[in-house]
Amino acid sequence: MGTHEYENDPRNENVLISINGEMFPRGDAKVSVFDSGFLLGDGVWESFRLHNGTLVFLEDHLDRLFHGADALSMDPGRSRGEISNEIMRVVQANGMHDEVHLRLILSRGLKPTPYQAPWVISSPPTMVIIPEYKRANPQRAVDGISLVTVDIRRGSSEVQDPRINSLSKHNCIAACIDAASKGGEEGLMLDPHGFVSTCNSTHFFMVKDGEVWTSTGEFCLDGITRRKVLGLCQENGIPSYERNFDLSDVRSADEAFVTGTFAGLTPVVSFDGEPMSDGSRGPLCERLQGLYIDLVEGECGD
Repeated sequence: MGTHEYENDPRNENVLISINGEMFPRGDAKVSVFDSGFLLGDGVWESFRLHNGTLVFLEDHLDRLFHGADALSMDPGRSRGEISNEIMRVVQANGMHDEVHLRLILSRGLKPTPYQAPWVISSPPTMVIIPEYKRANPQRAVDGISLVTVDIRRGSSEVQDPRINSLSKHNCIAACIDAASKGGEEGLMLDPHGFVSTCNSTHFFMVKDGEVWTSTGEFCLDGITRRKVLGLCQENGIPSYERNFDLSDVRSADEAFVTGTFAGLTPVVSFDGEPMSDGSRGPLCERLQGLYIDLVEGECGD
C-alpha cells in the first residue's frame, strides 16, 4: 500500500459516521443510490488528520474544500464554522484524540433521476464524515517506497481540472493500476507536455545538488503538505523550486521523496527499478521529515 500503509485498528469496527449531521454506526452508514456522488462522482472531498486533539492545518484544508466546491459551482450548504464544528462533533462522539484520519465527502445531493445536469437536484448537498483510527506505518518513513513511471498522464484544466479534489478519481485510479502492474508502490505521472507532475496519490519532490525541486503545480492538486514543505525549505535556507523538469532529471537526482496528509514525507528508494539514493532515505528528506514533525507538533501545541 506504499505511503498509505497503516496498522489495522479493531476500534474502527464501531466508529460513528456522520451523514448530514446524523450519526450512524459504521455498518449502518449508507447514502442513497440516487446521490450525485454515487451516480456521477459529482462532489469534492477533503482529508483531515487529528493529532493531540487538534485538526492539523484545519483552515488550509477548509480553504481547499470550499475552493473545490466553488470550482464545481456547488454550494456546500454549510458555513466553514458549521463544517468544522461537525468534524469535531464526530471526533468527540467517538472519543478520539490522536492518530485519527478523517475523510469528508461533499456531494451535490440527491438526484430525482439518474441525469447529468447539476441543476437537476432534489435535496441539499450530502455531507459524510468518516473518522478512523489510522496510524501510518512508521517504518515507511525510513524504508521508503518504490516509484515507477506510469503511462497515464495528468490532464489539463480544459479536460478535468487536476487541481481540484473532486470525487471523479478515474485518472489517479488508472495510474495506480498501471503502477502496480509495473511493480511500483506509487506511480509518477507526467503532465500533458511530458514534464513531471505528481504521483497518483502523493506529491513528488526530488533533490539535486542540495536543491529541492517539485513541479510547477499547474497539473496537480494543491497539496497542503506539499505547500508546507516548500515553506519549510524557504524558512530554513534550503533552495527550493517549483519548475518544469523531466524523467532524465529524476534519474540523475540525488534523492527523492513524496508528500501527503496521511504519511507526511516518505522517501523514494527505488525509481523504475533502479536504486535511488543508494536504496535508502536521503539526508535532506530526513531533515525535512524532522522539520515537518516539529511544524505539526507546534500547530497542535505539543
